[in-house]
Amino acid sequence: MPKQTSSPAPSIPVLLADDANWSTLAAALAAPARAFAEANGFQPKPGRLLMLPGSNGGIGSVLFGTGNDAGLRDVPFLTGKLATDLPAGRYRLEGTLASPDLAYLGFLLGGYRFTRYKTAEPRGVVLDPPAGARAADVEAIAAAVMAGRDLINTPANDLTTTDLAAAVHALAKKHGVVAKEIIGDDLLKANFPLIHAVGRASAFPPRIIDFRWGDLEAPKVTLVGKGVVFDTGGLNLKPDASMLLMKKDMGGAAAALTAANILMSLKARINLRVIIPIVENSVAGAAFRPGDIYPSRKGITVEIGNTDAEGRLILADALALADEDKPEYLFDFATLTGAARVALGPDLPPFFTEDDTLATDIARTGLTVSDPVWRLPLWKPYQAMLDSKSAEMNNVGSGGFAGSITAALFLRRFVTEARHHIHFDIYGWVPSAKPGRPEGGDPQAARLVAALLLEKMGQD
Repeated sequence: MPKQTSSPAPSIPVLLADDANWSTLAAALAAPARAFAEANGFQPKPGRLLMLPGSNGGIGSVLFGTGNDAGLRDVPFLTGKLATDLPAGRYRLEGTLASPDLAYLGFLLGGYRFTRYKTAEPRGVVLDPPAGARAADVEAIAAAVMAGRDLINTPANDLTTTDLAAAVHALAKKHGVVAKEIIGDDLLKANFPLIHAVGRASAFPPRIIDFRWGDLEAPKVTLVGKGVVFDTGGLNLKPDASMLLMKKDMGGAAAALTAANILMSLKARINLRVIIPIVENSVAGAAFRPGDIYPSRKGITVEIGNTDAEGRLILADALALADEDKPEYLFDFATLTGAARVALGPDLPPFFTEDDTLATDIARTGLTVSDPVWRLPLWKPYQAMLDSKSAEMNNVGSGGFAGSITAALFLRRFVTEARHHIHFDIYGWVPSAKPGRPEGGDPQAARLVAALLLEKMGQD
């Protein structure tokens, strides 16, 4: 006799309840389920969950409140609560979804946990891909974001400059290319003086790593990410509280790598280049000092007004390298200024570009994919705040005002050939958990940039 196999148990329906459909949905429930919902006072408030009993004593279905509409427009990643709040089992969404992709992505990202140092049992909550979702693409995006989160969450003792470079090499190898790396004093020979100056005091040498992927005939797109694996502030030492989260100062590198991972996984039709300058800003006898003056790869001399403004220095050399290639799009990601967080908080990174049309596209795409950003101006009169009496520029602005803008203006000086330059000043961290966004590292703006480029290249 042929071996009989049992078919998998059917998934449990998650009924999307909103203010408009709740009365109709409630009336369609079986009488015992309806009575149970009434007895528990269920109302379709966003994120409200109620498990309804089935005839066999298990869960028959789940009511899930979405608030104003079942499209989940107010909280696109609200489905992330399902990954954390439902008991183990297989589920499916039933109801109207404005974006099946975002609903599925929110669930997948909501299930993320950083488990490198702490054993945790799998939750065992599985969601069938919603109808209309591009499941394989969404799963690839989720995997890339989780890899980026893992990098940011890893403490500096296990993510040295060597370890971050190894992660870049591994990503390049995964997608069939080889990364080039310049390390330590070789940076001076190769004309990366600012990267060398910032990182030379660490026991783990500074470096820059660079790889290319894709169609050489396609538009050139370059991603640059700030890779400061730990930032003491240098000789301008940070206070204790400000140093606690400095493992995340390589969040810009994680964001650039996440965006690259998505683009390569989805086979974007681009000529992609990724450049990651990597340092540890340490305190030692070889540390660079306030008042020092260094040349840059671009030829612009820079006076050090504050050693805790090191990220813009390593980005300056990396952006100059990227600019020599004359890319169509040059994006840089950096956990650059506290001023950005004072202005917009941790959830809304500012971005800077001189292209008004592109800025509109970026803001729109960010909202569409639930990776929001907000444009701040490259206000040229503030360039005078970066004047130096002894060099062509100071690395910090005078007066203590407009810190995110002056940092962006500093970087802008090192880009002259790229057609479009976009700078993101990200926080790279979720301070308190939200649906689909667990507390911890977050490669902000990566999904936005990937989605924007896929759209620009006709692959949305």
